[in-house]
Order: sequence, then structure tokens, then C-alpha cells
Amino acid sequence: MTVPRVQRRSLKQRLAEGDSLRGVLLRLPSETLVEMAGVAGLDYVVIDCEHGPADTALLQQHIMAAEAHGIDVLVRVGTAEPTLALRCLDLGAAGLIHPHVDGAEDARRAVAASHYPPWGERGFATYSRSGRFGTVPAAEHVAASRQTLVIAMIETQRACAAADEIAGTEGVDAVLVGPADLAADCGFPAPEAVNGLIRQAHRAIVENGRTVMTIVPHLEAARAAEEAGARLIVFNMAQVLMDTFGALARPSRP
Repeated sequence: MTVPRVQRRSLKQRLAEGDSLRGVLLRLPSETLVEMAGVAGLDYVVIDCEHGPADTALLQQHIMAAEAHGIDVLVRVGTAEPTLALRCLDLGAAGLIHPHVDGAEDARRAVAASHYPPWGERGFATYSRSGRFGTVPAAEHVAASRQTLVIAMIETQRACAAADEIAGTEGVDAVLVGPADLAADCGFPAPEAVNGLIRQAHRAIVENGRTVMTIVPHLEAARAAEEAGARLIVFNMAQVLMDTFGALARPSRP
């Protein structure tokens, strides 16, 4: 989290105050889409460095574009990648999504990679972009870093069974169930089997006072997720765009 020039509420503060937030999932390079998301009035973008290129030079450009339009950036890092997590935060990411969190131990590692001591084990520096290149006091930089949003991603049957201990881990702010990996882990059963595991995990998340994050393919699904209690909605822009392009490509009928 970058020390802001102009004070505005962080994503973490907005969630604590009861806001529901909408964002989009993008893969590098998507700088224009980042700008468009900001102009449209979305709350955040998720840059996917797990299934997309983890190019930190490009990521810095995307974060700069987002900040220029008043929108926050969350980054999905790879599994157990504290070095990438540190670089993303040093560049000014507002938070991190940690994939493949299967239990409390994984959740604690995710928190440790996301925060400075004593909350975590992130290497300390104020001369990075997030510290405005050393121009802010250390105490102010640390205070800003406390607003880092930590999101644990659970994607297996084992993780769903451990959702209570994952969501109950100190420092975890939100939990995202990954439906694609969960379906793969279950052997691609009927959708209702996966949906049942997701509902079970969501109950555990809410009972622990954490925020449910949900990835959706379209507006109708977003509305349904919000009605079910999710407060971090992220649109899968690859699917949104491909659905749109497909509709445009189909010949019109009289």
C-alpha cells in the first residue's frame, strides 16, 4: 500500500465500514483496461501474476495508471511466493491474493509475506515506490502498510474442509474460493457438487467475520453473489470480453 498523497479510504477501511466493492480480473499487459476500469468507476483491479506474466516492470506501469484514476490494485501472486509478494507491495499494490491456501499454516505464511514485523516477515524498506522513495517517515510507511488487504484463495476439497481455520487465521481479511481449481480437484463433477462446497466455505468465512470474495462472469451473477453476502466481487474480464466478442461475431438474424 503506497503512502497516499491525498488521503482516501483504503479497500480495507471501506470493507470495515460495510461497503461492497466491485473489480475486474486482468492479466498483463492490460494498461488500457486498467484505465478504463478507473474511468468507469470500479473500485479495484486484480492483476493476475499467477496465470499471467509476473513482469514487475509492467506491473509498476499498471499500478501507476490505476493510481492516476483513483482505483486500487490487488495482485494475485503465485503459490508461496514471498519474494514476488514483497515486490508487488513495494510497487504500491493495495493487497495480495494468495492462491492454494489449504490450511492454517498456509494462511499464516500468506499473512507473513504481506506484512512487516511484528505482523509478518516482509522485508522493510521506505525507499521503494510504496514509501515514496524514502520521503515519508518509517512510522508513516508502516501505518500505511497495515492497510494491505490479505486475501486467501482456497481451491481444493481439503481447503474447503479447512475454511474455518483459514478464515479464522489472524491477518486474513478475505477469502476467495477458486471454482475452476476446485472443480478440477473434485474431478469435474456436476456443478451442484462444487457449488455445495463453495456454500459451505462461504458460511465458514462469514462466521469468522471475514469478507467473501467471489469471481463472476457477468452482471447477473454479480448481483446474485452480492445478495448471498459477498462484498468483494471480481469480474473475469477474459470471459466478459470473449462473451462480448462472440456476441458481436454472430451474424444477426432478421
